[in-house]
Amino acid sequence: MKKTIKNFQKSIYNLLGSRGFQFAMLLVMALSTGIRAYAAGNGLSGINEATSMVTSYFDPGTKLIYAIGAVVGLIGGVKVYSKWSSGDPDTTKTAASWFGACIFLIVAATILRSFFL
Repeated sequence: MKKTIKNFQKSIYNLLGSRGFQFAMLLVMALSTGIRAYAAGNGLSGINEATSMVTSYFDPGTKLIYAIGAVVGLIGGVKVYSKWSSGDPDTTKTAASWFGACIFLIVAATILRSFFL
């Protein structure tokens, strides 16, 4: 069994040391590098295109979030006014929560826009 393994090892060493095998491996590596370079160029242009598409949505998205913040502020103002008019003692807590929601929407939109652009 040991002789068989030694003979197998010797034949592998002979194969790896031959010029034809080395040339074939060099050719395969050169071709694979060229293919990777070609594919990387296409991937890079795709990533750049996707980046420009995503960044083009930030201005309309920011304006949409500002509009949603304005609507939330109006609804909150009406809710707080109705609670205040009815004499509810929980008016300050309601006003703080609605005001906090509006501020969060505006600050989140501004920070996301400045972070990604």
